[in-house]
Amino acid sequence: MRNLLGFLLVILVSVPGLGQSPIDQTLLAEISQIKAIDNHAHVMSVAGAGEPEDEEFDAIACGKLEFVAPPPLRLRLDHPIYAAAWKALYGYAGAVRPDDSARELLAIKHRVMREQGENYPTWVIDQLNIETVLTNRTAPGRGLREPRFRWVGYGDPLMLPLGTKTLREVDSDKRFFYSREETLLKRDLAKLKITSLPPTLAQYLARVVTPTLERQKREGAVGIKFVAAYMRPLSFEKTPQNVAARIYARYVRGGIHGAEPAWAEYKKLQDYLFRHIAVEAGRLGLAVHIHTGGGCGHFFNLSNGNPLLLESVVNDPSLRKTNFVLIHGGYPFVNEAAFLLEKPNVYADFSAQTFLLTPAALGRVLRDWLEYEPEKILFGTDASPATPEVSWEESAWTTNKTAREALAIALTGMINDGDITRERALELAHMVLRENAKGLYKF
Repeated sequence: MRNLLGFLLVILVSVPGLGQSPIDQTLLAEISQIKAIDNHAHVMSVAGAGEPEDEEFDAIACGKLEFVAPPPLRLRLDHPIYAAAWKALYGYAGAVRPDDSARELLAIKHRVMREQGENYPTWVIDQLNIETVLTNRTAPGRGLREPRFRWVGYGDPLMLPLGTKTLREVDSDKRFFYSREETLLKRDLAKLKITSLPPTLAQYLARVVTPTLERQKREGAVGIKFVAAYMRPLSFEKTPQNVAARIYARYVRGGIHGAEPAWAEYKKLQDYLFRHIAVEAGRLGLAVHIHTGGGCGHFFNLSNGNPLLLESVVNDPSLRKTNFVLIHGGYPFVNEAAFLLEKPNVYADFSAQTFLLTPAALGRVLRDWLEYEPEKILFGTDASPATPEVSWEESAWTTNKTAREALAIALTGMINDGDITRERALELAHMVLRENAKGLYKF
């Protein structure tokens, strides 16, 4: 037994990385000081006096869905990470329960919001060493001023010009999603002063799709987001224009007796519209953000979000002038997403993984990515409103902390194993947290 213990001791001290700290605290301190660019978040705008709370922060806010199962562990109010967020942001050191303590916290939080006024969103990201946030919203918002906040709009409504009554009856999630997309399309049409859809696909593209994208660009958009995986698979196959045009013309007025296209036909039209929108986005310099991986709701189909379904898109030579960003990095399909980063116009952020995973678990994902295509990795929080106690601010604090710790863990392991120098580790940290995004969006 004594000889065995001695042998194990020799192994522990001789193998690189074993017995060493999983995180270099000096490296973490340096990483924490980097002014980051957050590739994906849902920041709430500042409501004016007498105005209702902002609801433009998401096209399909998960909080509107019916939930029965408890949320993932790190999203529960009693998780200790939120106590750390409340203390760091507002100096509140108590626990929060559904009683007077919650009211005490909210009173302190609302006082800070009143004191900061329209500067409140900027004040929040200043606490996090985040220089710029790409905020994914249905419209720009008060207090979200450039260059600290950059807008990413939505493209899904433009893919849904035909009736969706049949599609929305599949389940309660779809009912909500399709009703929201219909509302957003009507808003787009109203801004163009169009009261009814054009009779032909060519006119729809020229009078609705392109002008809407151009308007978003004028209003400051740097990208356009698709949440299609909540409603359908991400397999946007090539559809001949004449086929798409026939489907559109047949059903744009509701067809005979209000008929809607069968899914096989509607998918062909959507596939054509997605690729057309992507081409136009590339022409306008808008990155195409695509929700990949898992999603909220009891009826989400995980296979719909597999990033490998996008292979025919990212392999299409006609789309090589368009940059695609795999939002959430396809989690849990992180290995599949990593291989897609070989494409010259494909990037991935690790938003949402920042609140679903511990720093150690996220560190393992980041190490695999860093060893493969470090130039294509983007920092992202997916900071989003949930409850008054845990809104986008607390979400931003916790996800920012998790992301930087995970990055430090991954880079520490690579240094300890002799894969990179410490100087290279800091260079990679700057790339992930800001430089890759600066290059992609030409900031």
